[in-house]
Amino acid sequence: MRHTDDGTWRTSSTPDGPATVHVRAVAGEVRVRAFGPGAVWAGTRVPGWLGAHDHPDGFDPAGHPLLREVHRRSPWLRLGRTGRTWDALLPAVLEQKVTGIEAHRTYRELLRLTGEPAPGPAPAGMRVVPPPERVLAVTDWQWHRCGLDGARRRALRAVASVASRLEPCDAVPDSPSLQTRLRSIPGIGVWTAAEVVQRTLGDPDTVSYGDYHLKNLVGWSLAGRRTDDDGMMELLEPWRGHRQRVVRLLEIGGSMPPKRGPRTAPTDYRRI
Repeated sequence: MRHTDDGTWRTSSTPDGPATVHVRAVAGEVRVRAFGPGAVWAGTRVPGWLGAHDHPDGFDPAGHPLLREVHRRSPWLRLGRTGRTWDALLPAVLEQKVTGIEAHRTYRELLRLTGEPAPGPAPAGMRVVPPPERVLAVTDWQWHRCGLDGARRRALRAVASVASRLEPCDAVPDSPSLQTRLRSIPGIGVWTAAEVVQRTLGDPDTVSYGDYHLKNLVGWSLAGRRTDDDGMMELLEPWRGHRQRVVRLLEIGGSMPPKRGPRTAPTDYRRI
């Protein structure tokens, strides 16, 4: 995704092929242009991307003063859904157990290696997520040059082998079903499955259990203390059904505990 002066550009894989979508707001309206073989598929999904299908009915932030205030100041918050599992799954695997800097670097290298140039008049350098078969064709030495370690490499190959069975359809109708199917794949656990359904389906309730930072964001914001993952889930229980919505609000207006000690240094697997 790339933000420019004339709007936002986003690429996507689709069942019909790669697509580029340009979205801009003009006089209170959202105007969409789409390019490439998957233009129709991607263009018609833009309302979902922007959260048009999100229903916050039943969410009551009144149980905590911070949530109430952040919710009041963030009436624009909507949970979007992309409708595309593969586009969320590939980067989620790359983010497993590494720093964000390292994951983003590996993702850029993979896109340069295997991603198609974005269709249409997209900004220079934009790429589309490579299809699963192209990911499976990457050799071990190419993965090493991208900076990907063996565990994530095996997980990525495993999901690429069954990617066509993971897209939202009648066989995978909802978040629990998709999470169950994802977690049956070697190398895919609770955290990765949660990250995927949040983006693919706009799931308002599933929380990224096992995240390195999230438990402390929730604990410090809601209770003024550090906590573990189980403690995080206990604090979020009053908002069951909207726990991911609470997390998003805390990401906007919550706070983290004071940092003590050195920062985690990224590991460059290309040098190992």
